[in-house]
Amino acid sequence: MRQKIRFEKHMKADKIIILESSEVDPGVVLLLHEEEYSLKEMTKASEEGVLAFSNFIRRRSFFPISDLCNKLFESTIEFFKNDAQEKIIIEYNDIEAFPKEEKFQLEDDDVEIDKILEEDGETSEDEIKEIDSEDDTPNFTPEDISEHEN
Repeated sequence: MRQKIRFEKHMKADKIIILESSEVDPGVVLLLHEEEYSLKEMTKASEEGVLAFSNFIRRRSFFPISDLCNKLFESTIEFFKNDAQEKIIIEYNDIEAFPKEEKFQLEDDDVEIDKILEEDGETSEDEIKEIDSEDDTPNFTPEDISEHEN
């Protein structure tokens, strides 16, 4: 899921507002959540490092994963140092949290697929008739006194 996290400084009120938006459908972005923090305290947490920043930013209603916290921290270091900059938007795709996987490719030396298909793919007509001729229908009689109900 693609997310946009927007930080807005309100210098006069000494607060910072974090707005979390998400792409719910391709091209459709909705505001999911809004949190308000003290600007001075968040700036101090940012100066102390990623752990302090992550601990400060996380709340019961806004709890970004560690990978997102790291990205938010790294993207906002200069933002908190520059009083003139009032807004910043950080885009995050949660697929970034998963490690890159190598693309699987079957090597020619590993398996000879054509040979396997040729061996397993042939069934004679006599074998098919023999399989179809067997009556697999279960027979039950009223005298059946087994423990299982019919």
